[in-house]
Amino acid sequence: MALTTLIFMLPFLLVYTIFAIYAERKISAFIQDRLGPMETGPYGIIQSVADLLKLIQKEDIVPAEADRWLFKAAPVIIFVSVFTGFCVIPLAPSWTGAGISSSVFFLLAIVSLDVVGIIIAGWSSNNKYSVLGTMRSAAQIISYEVPLGLSILCVCMICQTLDLQEMSYQQGIYSEQPQYLFGIRSWGIETTSIGGFLAWNIFRMPLLFIVWIIFFIASLAESNRAPFDLPEAESELVAGFQTEYSGFRWAVIMLAEYGMMLLVSILGAVLFFGSWNTPLPNIAALRLAEWTSGTPNTLTSTLWGIFWLISKALLFVAIQIWVRWTYPRLRVDQLMNLSWKYLTPIALVLVILCGLWKVIFI
Repeated sequence: MALTTLIFMLPFLLVYTIFAIYAERKISAFIQDRLGPMETGPYGIIQSVADLLKLIQKEDIVPAEADRWLFKAAPVIIFVSVFTGFCVIPLAPSWTGAGISSSVFFLLAIVSLDVVGIIIAGWSSNNKYSVLGTMRSAAQIISYEVPLGLSILCVCMICQTLDLQEMSYQQGIYSEQPQYLFGIRSWGIETTSIGGFLAWNIFRMPLLFIVWIIFFIASLAESNRAPFDLPEAESELVAGFQTEYSGFRWAVIMLAEYGMMLLVSILGAVLFFGSWNTPLPNIAALRLAEWTSGTPNTLTSTLWGIFWLISKALLFVAIQIWVRWTYPRLRVDQLMNLSWKYLTPIALVLVILCGLWKVIFI
């Protein structure tokens, strides 16, 4: 099942990246009152395809003083570490991915390896700008992995599992155990039969919405997205750790960045917003949750599950793009202060509160 997931995600990731780049240009143009791509195809829709063809045809340049083997291997390490994370993502009720019982732990471990590829890319380039960009990127990613991990821990405490598929089942009408609004059994408002958004984790425990905000901010830093794109700030460090890369290898690094955007968006949807479950609840005779979920373990439920999960993930990708073109880039001291002085302490307090909530109310 893990191999099937990767085979499905590879072409989807390529198509998604092409349209995400186009969407980023159009959204940024709208925010800045510009037109964006207009000439290549209707409304410039094939501009990303033209750019991809241009990158493939460019000469593959390796600096004379660079470590050739490591220089060429770094983009592959970065992409593979990100792409492998998709193998444990549950895409539908019957599509569990790798089916690892500790899939959350595996995902965090494998995605953390991309910082190794980033360090190799900067060091092997034998360029001072690349090394400076690498150091900033490594410090940023390692720092923001702490609040990211703590935010995920909050969800694991509420759900009492490290299995992403089990978390998904708990947030919809397929749950085998009854779930209650805000997780308070004494209220007697069972959400399992209602389904929809009322069964999502942010409604099972209200503080999880604050946890998601911390998760979202940390995921932006993990993806090197603005306002946390200091490692690739052209105005300061040329292009960060990828300064010396060109053509196809540069395209692979950018593919990994957009892949990370999609991966953290899917993970956010699974942890907080119902995963592959429908947002539509059952309302009296209107069985919206059942109609838009399908019968379990059928092709209909698989198609509905993929549709809802991908739709939620693309919505979060659009929010990431919106944030990039709305907020100014942080200074490096502001970036570190945000992580260590604000996000990490708040996340620690939320871990304690989630534990108390679990003990007292559930």
